[in-house]
Amino acid sequence: MTASATDHPRPFWPPLAAGVALGLVLLLTFVLTGHGLGATGATTRVSAWLGELVAPAATHANAYLGPMVEGGNPLSSWISWQVVGVALGALVAAFWGGRFRVQLDGAHSVGTPRRIATALIGGLLAGFGARVAAGCTSGLGLSGAATLGIAAFVFLGTFFASGLIVHRLVKGL
Repeated sequence: MTASATDHPRPFWPPLAAGVALGLVLLLTFVLTGHGLGATGATTRVSAWLGELVAPAATHANAYLGPMVEGGNPLSSWISWQVVGVALGALVAAFWGGRFRVQLDGAHSVGTPRRIATALIGGLLAGFGARVAAGCTSGLGLSGAATLGIAAFVFLGTFFASGLIVHRLVKGL
């Protein structure tokens, strides 16, 4: 990529246009696949696949992961391919918008060990909560809210309230 392409990236879409486009993608996803958007199910499928490779008997006996490996390769599910499509789409969009670059951020950009630890712990807790709630912010929040699911609104409210409370606890009142 030339230096001039990264010096002047294309502007981001206006929020309204991006929101309408996301809504249309969500509608198209429901129409074509019968499913909404989501992401955490793919990580669970990867866990089931790895579990089957490392400890097949234990994975098949597991009440949570077992059903995912019974029908064959857990990575062949729609949600795994959706995550691959999102990654490829992001790559294409980064190239098209002139925003693609490979970089390694140093300690100045990444932050202190405490910041890294709290981000990691927060991510793990959010992932755990998403699995307990049977969906992530995109699966429950976006797709669930689009179908007016009560659980989606409860999840989103709880997610944001928890984030605000934890932020106050970590950063101080």
